[in-house]
Amino acid sequence: MSPRRKRRPRSAIAAAFSRCSKRKRSAFIPFLVAGDPSLEATPDLLRALVAGGADVIELGVAFSDPIADGPTIQRGSHRALAGGSSLSAVLGLIERHREELGVPIVLFTYYNPVHARGVETFAAQAADSGVDGVLCVDLPPDEGLRELQPALEERGVDSIYLIAATSTRERIDRAAAASNGFVYYTARSDVTGEREDLIPTLAREVKRVRRRVRLPVAVGFGISTPQQVEEVAKVAHGVVVGSALVRLVEENGAEPDLAARLERRVGELTAPLRG
Repeated sequence: MSPRRKRRPRSAIAAAFSRCSKRKRSAFIPFLVAGDPSLEATPDLLRALVAGGADVIELGVAFSDPIADGPTIQRGSHRALAGGSSLSAVLGLIERHREELGVPIVLFTYYNPVHARGVETFAAQAADSGVDGVLCVDLPPDEGLRELQPALEERGVDSIYLIAATSTRERIDRAAAASNGFVYYTARSDVTGEREDLIPTLAREVKRVRRRVRLPVAVGFGISTPQQVEEVAKVAHGVVVGSALVRLVEENGAEPDLAARLERRVGELTAPLRG
């Protein structure tokens, strides 16, 4: 089993998972790239996620070389960067709208912008803006435990790390030791993106992880349909959908009813959880 953790006040993310558990369902965690199709449009899209049934929101910071992301999210990042999105702009956006949204915000970023800003400065600014959790997709838990996790935890911000089917027991334990809020299990060992089918061994692998991790386990990468959401929810505490929603933004970014379309789509994806 993973090492025992020092007790800390329950975070907003932990509280969200607890509420879902009491309702006997998995949490729904949608992902969008902040600034796609524009920074001005992003607040309306975040409100649409909440109206559609989001329990936690994962908000991506656009990065020039998003190696863990598939083509759909890569294009979303490039559109956001072209529109002037930056780490500072995203933190400012969260600060202005965090309270009205009423659900926890997980900042999805690569480590380079964090390192460039300085870990302590970043942690302070993230906390001040209302960020509830940070997932640095390319930061190994061993390195995160040395600097980023202590800086975030001191300010009440959760650290979240990735594990996959290829993760060893030792890697799972290290990720669990470095994480607060939840652990993110990637249903695919490659990049993000929509898939027609879930991998056949997913249920078995998620159960293997759950036996070693005391935190909630959320599953993402390749989940894009209500049927897949329903299937993953049978074994996971949370379900993450990203590329399917970023693609909807890509295809309808110029439409005046973009937010309404996004809300409907999230409602369709969360319907199996409500049922």
